[in-house]
Amino acid sequence: MNAIPKSLAPINAADKRIVNAKTDINQLAPFKYPWAWEFFLNANRNHWTPLEISMAQDVHDYHHKLTAAERHVFENVLAYLTTSDILAMRNIGLAVMEKMTAPELQIYQARQVYEEALHTWAYQHCIETLGLDQQEIYNRYRVIPQIYGKIALANRRLERVMRADFDLADRDNLHEFALSYLFFAGIFEGCWFYNGFSPIFALQRRGLMKGTAEQLQYIMRDEVLHCAFGIRVVRTLLQEEQLQLDPAAVSRLWEEAEAAESAYAHYVLREPILGYNAGVHIAQFRFIANRRARQLGLPEPFPGAEISLTWLDEQANLRKEKNFFETRVTEYQTGGALAWD
Repeated sequence: MNAIPKSLAPINAADKRIVNAKTDINQLAPFKYPWAWEFFLNANRNHWTPLEISMAQDVHDYHHKLTAAERHVFENVLAYLTTSDILAMRNIGLAVMEKMTAPELQIYQARQVYEEALHTWAYQHCIETLGLDQQEIYNRYRVIPQIYGKIALANRRLERVMRADFDLADRDNLHEFALSYLFFAGIFEGCWFYNGFSPIFALQRRGLMKGTAEQLQYIMRDEVLHCAFGIRVVRTLLQEEQLQLDPAAVSRLWEEAEAAESAYAHYVLREPILGYNAGVHIAQFRFIANRRARQLGLPEPFPGAEISLTWLDEQANLRKEKNFFETRVTEYQTGGALAWD
């Protein structure tokens, strides 16, 4: 007969940490990071599936209304997004979540992993519904250098920190992890995704591809929370660990991200479409990058950059964006259809 194991000392919530804590990872409450639990609750208010949104008009628009240049834009945006959300899912599930040592952080990230899978389903649903060649569309990220460049940069930032034996007790590794998480939260999701839907929102503003744009609205709501949560984690991590990011390393992040985004924009928008072109896209990236840097407490990477898409926040149905970043969501909806003006 097995002996009854000895009991353990109770956990003090104040001893929890973002990483490297010695507390019990299975004990949710009391919270040290109640804001993380609020993120989880807010995320569940945006529950939806791609099948709830009608794509009938999009099928007609794609085959009968879009110009060749507009189809090029639409297809390549989807080609990039299909791979990006899978990469984001792997980043959170394999590189970030398992290194968190407070369960309230992990629970929101578990929801985030699900949401990245849901987004991938949404893109696949659009591609399948429109009758696009899935083999060809899904391979574009591999064969088109301007799309692959963004994926390759993200993979390079992910490669080492995804390893299970990546020891965060080592200060150099901890610095690399913080930079990697900053990249994925502030740039990959906060800039590339936030700005990445804009070409399709530009079509929607003209009454085209409204079903796809509505899918992207729901996705955008998730991505805003992902970005805000990641920024909060990075700032808290730096404070807890008394870690100073190398300014030169941060500058390289922004420079590489802008170069990859510029190459991508000039390919996707090699021919401008009505109301949208590569210059507008890149200018908006710089403006959003400055916003993310401020939220991270870092210097603006592109001083003087001005907004080029004055309609983007409204078009993306994020009238309460400030509340999202303060985790006080007041206009989140569940399922159903959004109102379009």
